[in-house]
Amino acid sequence: MAATVFVDSPADPRLADYRALTDVELRRRTEPAQGIFIAEGELVMRRAVRAGYPLRSALTSERWLPTVLPLVVDVDVPVFVGSEEMLREITGFHVHRGALAAMGRLPLPSVATVLSAARRVVVLEDVNSHTNVGAIFRCAAGLGMDAALLSPSCADPLYRRSVRVSMGEVFAVPYARFASWPGDLHNLASSGFELLALTPDTSATPIDELSFPDDARLALLLGAEGPGLSAQALRAARPIRIPMSNGVDSLNVAAAAAVACYALRPRPCSTAPPR
Repeated sequence: MAATVFVDSPADPRLADYRALTDVELRRRTEPAQGIFIAEGELVMRRAVRAGYPLRSALTSERWLPTVLPLVVDVDVPVFVGSEEMLREITGFHVHRGALAAMGRLPLPSVATVLSAARRVVVLEDVNSHTNVGAIFRCAAGLGMDAALLSPSCADPLYRRSVRVSMGEVFAVPYARFASWPGDLHNLASSGFELLALTPDTSATPIDELSFPDDARLALLLGAEGPGLSAQALRAARPIRIPMSNGVDSLNVAAAAAVACYALRPRPCSTAPPR
């Protein structure tokens, strides 16, 4: 059973998991190394626990304690309670969603394991914005993609902003990291996936002209905001584009991911109504 622990000092060593959450570079280094991530808000905490991530502790203000306790009632962890001012001093921001939880990471599956049951996957090359990563995972979850594959230097899906923007959908989409880039793209192709590289290049095939059987195995490649996909990734895949109007050359990568995931989703077989 969770134990409620009232704390009154930001320097309390038991709160180390929550310190300096706005220092992106620090958290990018320390969270994966320590095997933790931070879940923010009741919805994300609930989804993380449901997905099997182990809870280490929770941090909340007294006002939000009745909301947090039902989430941890069956877990033997401390629930640290402090003033809202102290939470702001510890974390570096106003915890307006009321609660944080320090969660343990699960071992990442291999690329082969993630692909074993997948027909539609998104592949992210060096997408370094945590906001975009979270938004893409939400698109993938909602639009029929089975998994996500990340280049070695792609942003962390379990970083607090990614998790928050995805509304916890990072827990619903299996993902893995390539060990070698872009070499592992050839292994993806040899596994039976057709690689489709999304690009604003007007010589690329318009996405609305594509047609695939529902059992086709498709991998949608997305690059970072600005530079887009590398030349090596483009050479390894079939270039496709979203037709644009009014002189606009491209969309934000998360918006483009939503359009492309919708266009490439498997269509359910239609059945004639009974006579």
